Amino acid sequence: MAYFKKKKDPYKLELLENLKDEKITFYRQGNFIDLCYGPHVPSTGRIKAIKLLSVAGAYWRGDERNKMLQRIYGISFPSKKELDGYLFRLEEAKRRDHRKVGKELELFSFHDIAPGAPFWLPKGMTIFRELEKFLRSELDKSGYQEISTPILVKKDLWEKSGHWTHYKENMFFFEYDDMVYSLKPMNCPESTYVYNEKVRSYRDLPLRFSEIGRLHRNEVSGALGGLFRVRQITMDDAHIYCRPDQILDEITQLIDLISHFYSVFGLKPSYSLSTKPENAMGDPRLWEPAEQNLKDALAKNGIKYRLKPKEGAFYGPKIDIEVEDALGRDWQVATIQLDFVMLPERFELEYVDADGSRKRPIAIHRAIFGSFERFIGILTEHFAGFFPTWLAPVQAVVLPITSAQLEYGRTVFEKLRNHDVRCELDERNEKIGYKIRDWETKKIPYMLVVGEKEKASGEVAVRVHKRGDIGARPLERFVEFLGDEINRKTLTIEEKTN
Repeated sequence: MAYFKKKKDPYKLELLENLKDEKITFYRQGNFIDLCYGPHVPSTGRIKAIKLLSVAGAYWRGDERNKMLQRIYGISFPSKKELDGYLFRLEEAKRRDHRKVGKELELFSFHDIAPGAPFWLPKGMTIFRELEKFLRSELDKSGYQEISTPILVKKDLWEKSGHWTHYKENMFFFEYDDMVYSLKPMNCPESTYVYNEKVRSYRDLPLRFSEIGRLHRNEVSGALGGLFRVRQITMDDAHIYCRPDQILDEITQLIDLISHFYSVFGLKPSYSLSTKPENAMGDPRLWEPAEQNLKDALAKNGIKYRLKPKEGAFYGPKIDIEVEDALGRDWQVATIQLDFVMLPERFELEYVDADGSRKRPIAIHRAIFGSFERFIGILTEHFAGFFPTWLAPVQAVVLPITSAQLEYGRTVFEKLRNHDVRCELDERNEKIGYKIRDWETKKIPYMLVVGEKEKASGEVAVRVHKRGDIGARPLERFVEFLGDEINRKTLTIEEKTN
């Protein structure tokens, strides 16, 4: 106290007044002494590059009745090269911000009447639908059966599943007709009602129930952030019911499926194993084989993973999958959760085994995108709004040079539309240079310029986003090429178009 009285530092004195029963530590760095545990770095000699990022006003202790102080934000790196790299990524992240890009490209919007729930605009909904189509196609090939369960259910379900005890603060619920109802935050418990529709045999397993379900979670207002943290979520969920001897094969198939999905977007997955949390539900003896099964599956597939102790779901351990985007940022996306406890035990699920005895199935919860909202946000920033052609809301635009080529432009437009290409026709009476610059900002993969030469020869002059003019192509051949590119879901626009 005496030191700060001598220094006439009222702020530190106030802090010390509230810390009378605490152990107080000071740290010295040269001639500077402060109230701190220290050190933050082993030596100041390691601080080679410093950059002040911003300053902002802040009330002392967050109370507007107190004096306004200045808060200084800065960053330090061991080398200027690392600092420059960080500053580049920072600026690039601002440029790619999905909220900014989403508004510019008319993908989605947010409004105060529905906090934390996006309004999907036509172009954004196109991306959403393409992902749905891709997902359903792959799941059909993998033997999934799609189901749909109610959004609004009685709280009895959540009491039985354990969510009312372990997850209630994240749920929206209300009372009606002397009964408490909740908007579902998860699809899991309701899938058991589909399982129990009839007696299941060991021959029926595995049963793979997929559901693209609309969920609602009560996220605090301060945590909401564009598509990355929302209250209304669309999950690409699935619940797999299998025998114990099928666990390893099912998880292996899931790992292969996830790797395939993310390779289409040029994203490479990395893995973590999250184990039993403090608030775990159920018999501890059921957790041990669940964790061991996940370890065995990762080992069988030769996958290196990080261990995340005590970060599993309250009903089971899980494999978390992350991907790295174009800026080197990691995003947690897919998950594989092994459940010996909640669904099988609490909902008394059974199948008839080969010897006629009744056995409990194992439940595997899995999501690949995580949620459509968050995944589209990630893709928007990863591609900076320039989506692969198969996913782009508008795949091509036809640009007549003058009104004299407008009729031929309509022919080109109709030809593309008839081959399921999402395209637009620019009929504006503007100079072609203006049209090209305008459409370039909209990140359309292909611009097809048509003038008198193209009209006479039945061609299109092809311009590629960011690359510019790549020359004229016969219309028929270009349409065939573009359809092939879309069907193959190529990641980038290919050089050869003739």
